[in-house]
Amino acid sequence: MRRVVVTGMGAVTPLGNSLAETWTAVRAGKSGIAPITYYDTSASNIKFAAEVKNFNAENFMDAQAARKMARFTKYAVAAAKMALEDAALLDNAQVLDSAAIFMGVGIGGFEITENNCIKWHESGGKRVNPMTIPQLIPNEAAGNISITFGIHGACHTIATACSSGTDALGDALDYIRCGRRDVVLAGGAESTINGFCVSAFDALQALSRSHVDEPHKACRPFDRDRDGFVMGEGSGVLVLEEYEHAKKRGAKIYAELVGYGSTNDGYHLTAPNPDGVQGAAAMTEAMRDAGVKGDEIQYYNAHGTSTKKNDSGETTMIKTAFGDAAKKLHISSTKSMTGHCLGATGAIEAILTVKAICENFVPPTINLENPDIEGGCDLDYTPNVGLETQVNCAMSATFGFGGHNGVVIFKKI
Repeated sequence: MRRVVVTGMGAVTPLGNSLAETWTAVRAGKSGIAPITYYDTSASNIKFAAEVKNFNAENFMDAQAARKMARFTKYAVAAAKMALEDAALLDNAQVLDSAAIFMGVGIGGFEITENNCIKWHESGGKRVNPMTIPQLIPNEAAGNISITFGIHGACHTIATACSSGTDALGDALDYIRCGRRDVVLAGGAESTINGFCVSAFDALQALSRSHVDEPHKACRPFDRDRDGFVMGEGSGVLVLEEYEHAKKRGAKIYAELVGYGSTNDGYHLTAPNPDGVQGAAAMTEAMRDAGVKGDEIQYYNAHGTSTKKNDSGETTMIKTAFGDAAKKLHISSTKSMTGHCLGATGAIEAILTVKAICENFVPPTINLENPDIEGGCDLDYTPNVGLETQVNCAMSATFGFGGHNGVVIFKKI
């Protein structure tokens, strides 16, 4: 079987406009959650989110091109550029021409939808921006990456809610394994911090309303006092490459992507099945694909949304899939720092999982002050302070509305 390795990574997150900035913040246990600045929240229940801060699109792309993009697309192009630079492929036109793109996007350019709906109602349809459709549709992240960098292979968008970024990696893994391409850019992008979308998630009672005066404490996965997730945004892109192709060109290799598992609960539109059977099945499928057992995995990057149902249900999944090894597993939710970046979250968390392997460091779950033991959250979630320990193999899992379960496994190489 053709092996697949990670040779480049790029990220735009609430913790920084590069992977270096993001990882430094993660190691320090810093939160990217703060009061919302994108719109007036005076009439809203939700006052805070994990916004990307001080982002200047012109640092990454042509100003005229940037004006035609929604925020999620700008983040995607920026992350892709950094990943290609990291992989020493940005100026390799021959490799880029034959490469492919798999991007996960859960929703797309929702601020474009909101703004132009308002214009339509106010003007009777006369002031709708002609770029509305090209900006809002989810495939524009992948499409603009293709245009910007001259990538002419397959250009796919995966929309499996919060598992989108993970499933993009899994599909890219299979694509390289079967010999269709040697290089694939895979990741996710999202930006849904606008009044309408935040209010819609709030109407589902999915978002945290607590700690308004200290928003950095609002996202508290596995904690007894958690009350919902915090909206985040950003993009993560990985350059995945066939191992021999990477070796031949002398590429830097971060880790090997060795396993992928995907299932669906088939249970409810928004809620996970509390028995966790299908989520655990995705983990087991990924381990089987990777050829590893639970006791060979040292770190698990949790979906860990800070909602009552997810965190207890995910713990049940881990216990089912890992058995006795669950008690020794180092677990953390980096969402405690980045918020929940929806379609981008799987890609961002995969990148942080690779960094954990590279640096033998388990990130913390911040704000974990009172583990919800009564709710079944009784494993090692690495509370508040990261851990220096050997990490040879790690799993990253995501679970999305509609019952989507996506899991990837990386190994040191």
